[in-house]
Amino acid sequence: MQGIILRTLITMLGLFLASRLIPGVSIAGTGTFILAALLLGFVNALVRPIAFLMTLPLTLITLGLFLFVLNAGMFGLVAALLDNFSVSGFWAAVFGAIVVS
Repeated sequence: MQGIILRTLITMLGLFLASRLIPGVSIAGTGTFILAALLLGFVNALVRPIAFLMTLPLTLITLGLFLFVLNAGMFGLVAALLDNFSVSGFWAAVFGAIVVS
C-alpha cells in the first residue's frame, strides 16, 4: 500500500513539473493532479502492455525509439480522459511523458 502511495506522489510531482516546464501541458487543480497520477498508473499498468505487444515489430525496427511515441500516447490518453488536463500537441505529449517518467 505504501508503494502505491509513494508512486502516486512521485507521479504527481512529475506531472507538476511537466505542467510548469512544458509549454503545451496544463493541469488545473490539486484534485486533477491526484486523479491524473492515479489514472496514469492505471493506464500504464493495463493499456500500455497491450499497446506495447501490438507495436512490438515497430519498436524493434526503430531500436526502441517508438517507445517514446507509445509513452506520449499514454500521456495524451490520460489528458483526453480528464477535463482539467490538456496537452496541446504531439511534441508536448512526448516531452511531458519524458518529464513524468
